[in-house]
Amino acid sequence: MLIGVPKEIKNHEYRVGLTPAGVRELVHHGHQVMIQKNAGTAIGFTDANYEGAGAQMIDTAKEIFARADMIIKVKEPQPVECAMLRPGQILYTYLHLAPDPEQTKALIASGCIAIAYETVTDDRGGLPLLAPMSEVAGRMSIQAAARALEKSAGGSGVLLGGVPGVAPGKVTVVGGGVVGINAARMALGLGADVTILDRSLPRLKEIDNDFGGRIKTLYSTRDAIEQELASADAVIGAVLIPGAAAPKLVTRDMLKLMKPGSVLVDVAIDQGGCFETSHATTHQEPTYVVDGITHYCVANMPGGVARTSTQALTNATLGQAVALANKGWKQALKDDRHLQNGLNVCEGKVTYAAVARDLGYDYVAPSSLL
Repeated sequence: MLIGVPKEIKNHEYRVGLTPAGVRELVHHGHQVMIQKNAGTAIGFTDANYEGAGAQMIDTAKEIFARADMIIKVKEPQPVECAMLRPGQILYTYLHLAPDPEQTKALIASGCIAIAYETVTDDRGGLPLLAPMSEVAGRMSIQAAARALEKSAGGSGVLLGGVPGVAPGKVTVVGGGVVGINAARMALGLGADVTILDRSLPRLKEIDNDFGGRIKTLYSTRDAIEQELASADAVIGAVLIPGAAAPKLVTRDMLKLMKPGSVLVDVAIDQGGCFETSHATTHQEPTYVVDGITHYCVANMPGGVARTSTQALTNATLGQAVALANKGWKQALKDDRHLQNGLNVCEGKVTYAAVARDLGYDYVAPSSLL
């Protein structure tokens, strides 16, 4: 199979769909790989590294989209990229379609086979291709909150770890999944006072056991959220419903409960955000203020640590990429029900139930197209 990796074009997005090691693996399996020139240069993966791994370097994304049987990316295709997709071409990347009707419409019109990293599952009920970026984003959320709390950044001037004789800052994490647990771990490491809210009692018990009570746990209700907002210096939105738009758990009216200069970090922004006042921002302009509360809503947070993120992402996605290349998409999806769960749009049809429901499309079961 001829596989193409274009350079990412989203604002301050330096990740790349494959590392040189990933290219070498695909070439070892008998496939050809095209990489757009300078796709990884900014994070230390040079064109020479890719050529040494067996890739062909290509000048333009247009040529890659025109020739490749499968496109491997990181972020959802931008409008100019959607326009270059063609019927029967495999697109393997993050999509986050539920809050993005325009991208969904463009993918349907293209006739491509769009497989989303974020809805591929595993035997344990996890999302293994989303998990590494969730780990990165969860950890980065505390860094972002700490910076935003600095007075020079418009924050309240609170140091999350405190100092002897001064209470630490309070961090509230809404959601106890991969993002939430990584955010809590980082906040705890800084010495903050940390609370996690979740609706799963078994999950809260796991967290309590794992951290020996050092992280407080609360069952997530509207009342509990409001009480936490009133005392928190930083609130991390870490809620995920696989493939669906995130629920709005903090309304604008609730902001008046918060202390001036406190911070909301919405890690769910790729799925529309879990705060009513959230809208996507970029690494170039990451924050804005609503009613005295700083909002950090960068839609590609892991892009800020692009070298680490690229390595972690290739580790997670490479096995399925090899399967798609070796078998073709139909056989690969027949053989792996978890990979089949990644199929979101196929030959003009919406094949993920949550996307179809949220955007008003007829749902077509992936199995019916195999």
